Amino acid sequence: MPRAFDVIVFGATGFTGRLVAEYLVARHGAGVSWAMAGRSRAKLEEVRRLVGAPPALALLQADAADPASLSALVRQAKVVASTVGPYQLHGEPLLRACAEAGTDYVDLCGEPGWMAAMIPRHEAAARASGARLVFSCGFDSIPFDLGVVFAQDEALRRLGAPLVRVRGRVRAMKGGFSGGTLASLMATLEAMGRDAGLARVLADPFALTPGFRGPRQPWSAAAEYDEAARSWSIPFVMAPINTKNVHRTHFLLGHPWGRDFAYDERLLTGDGAAGERRARRLVRRERVQDAMLAWAPTRALLRRFVLPKPGEGPGPEARERGRYEIAFLGETADGRRLTAIAKGERDPGYGATSRIVAEAALCLAETPRSKTAGGVWTPGAAMGLALQPRLRERAGLSFSIEEPAA
Repeated sequence: MPRAFDVIVFGATGFTGRLVAEYLVARHGAGVSWAMAGRSRAKLEEVRRLVGAPPALALLQADAADPASLSALVRQAKVVASTVGPYQLHGEPLLRACAEAGTDYVDLCGEPGWMAAMIPRHEAAARASGARLVFSCGFDSIPFDLGVVFAQDEALRRLGAPLVRVRGRVRAMKGGFSGGTLASLMATLEAMGRDAGLARVLADPFALTPGFRGPRQPWSAAAEYDEAARSWSIPFVMAPINTKNVHRTHFLLGHPWGRDFAYDERLLTGDGAAGERRARRLVRRERVQDAMLAWAPTRALLRRFVLPKPGEGPGPEARERGRYEIAFLGETADGRRLTAIAKGERDPGYGATSRIVAEAALCLAETPRSKTAGGVWTPGAAMGLALQPRLRERAGLSFSIEEPAA
């Protein structure tokens, strides 16, 4: 049955959803058939006006708490892009509707506990219907997931061998996290209080590779000097989700980089004494923050008085000033090395993410099912390097090889 729309943006009245809509209007105009969806018709009309969309742009009402409305909604689209989080609180009904209707799905999920639960619950239905369900199509985790895929592709082409060890190292990141990301973090902390097993899932780098366990992965919570990067470093806050997605991509591709592949992520703080001081200061601060967040009254106070609410975020100038750069330091089994770089424009939590998820949705809509069948996927396995030109030309995210210093 023909679908009326290439993409439906679900949650278009939220902050990130509105940015996705704004991007589609500005970048793709009438070249893409798309619609906005949400609970309130009046709010959708306001967003349509604010983003400069034509009056004829379709507005569709659907509620995450109303399965019938979701079922009717998803049958109208090739791909649904969901920006409604926390996904562990609001995400499963839409995911189920897509899996059952054969509708492709992308989201911005950085909640590995929820993802680990959804894979066995909806994989069979998605395979049967042909729906491609792709989690983590924003800053977490496309720059990291595709960065590793790109590095491995270049290693095979240049060196004739895969990289058995890759270090993801964040060299620069200017910009904040969205209110939705922080709400997801709070929801995860509260879920851990109810389910002791969730902490084990979050700590397991192979939580998203059911039936496969690779070797022990590198990990340290301390400030450490990284010889490969020639910089002091600390754990990167998004590593718990990014590393899981990288390992799931490898799993879905059939382990072409070897079953002993190792990957970790850290944030670089600089060389020398200044870099060491910064690293140790940041680690101390994070330990204090972790201790505070573990206490329920602190979370309640932060929600009420400090943290941005879901739907809130910075203005256009702050989003445009953001940037990020990630190095992927790879090594083959015989010690040869290759470094890939991912560079992105705009604030990663807002400006970059809204463009990345929009292009992921459009790329998935054009990806033939002969290449990617129904099931639960990662961006790196579902679309791989076919997504790269779109990201470079339209979303300001590029990948390159860094040549060794002379």
